[in-house]
Amino acid sequence: MKRIGLLGGMSWESSALYYSLINEQVRERMGGLHSASCIMSSVDFADIERLQHQGDWAGAGELLATEARRLESAGAELLLLCTNTMHKVAGAIESAVSIPFLHLADVTAKAVLASGINTVGLLGTRFTMEESFYTERLALHGLTIVTPDAEDRALVNAVIYDELVLGRILTGSRNRYQAIINRLGQKGAQGIILGCTEIELLIRPKDTPLPLFATTSLHAKAAVAAAMT
Repeated sequence: MKRIGLLGGMSWESSALYYSLINEQVRERMGGLHSASCIMSSVDFADIERLQHQGDWAGAGELLATEARRLESAGAELLLLCTNTMHKVAGAIESAVSIPFLHLADVTAKAVLASGINTVGLLGTRFTMEESFYTERLALHGLTIVTPDAEDRALVNAVIYDELVLGRILTGSRNRYQAIINRLGQKGAQGIILGCTEIELLIRPKDTPLPLFATTSLHAKAAVAAAMT
């Protein structure tokens, strides 16, 4: 099994979920006492969040590229960036290493298409919903992307940064997300991409009749499959 490198800490709550899901996948596939061969570099999310909101994506990219090089030097043979939003700087990270980089949007798009869906709603940070780095990557696979209106995007983003990354899971926020998902369905979405790793802490399949595509779970599953190839 290849050693998986996890570039995490954005936030640590979702990185902990990555670690758990990857090891669950290995146990499911191999049984017994088997667990994943993996190493993690967990950055200080406060530094990343500051660079995000300053618009210093070049600085954020260089910071994460440095951590990616450290993971490769430590023996990682496969690299995962454990956040949707920071895939905005995926190019800087990928070019910094020689090991394979498993892009989260590619993994997600393949899962959506495999389900027979081609029009999908997207929830995430405002960067993920409003900028092209993520939606265009999904569209390259032939998907049509539906995003919430401006007011709903602001709410989705606020819940992520003010609650979920701090480990706060509130029923009222779940109810508001459910209403937004319903509106995406009315706009033609056949399923919903949970395009922020923390949203999986809030929204579960039982919360909506629309199929959910949980990016953390999909990424973890694909990583184990790639590591065992």
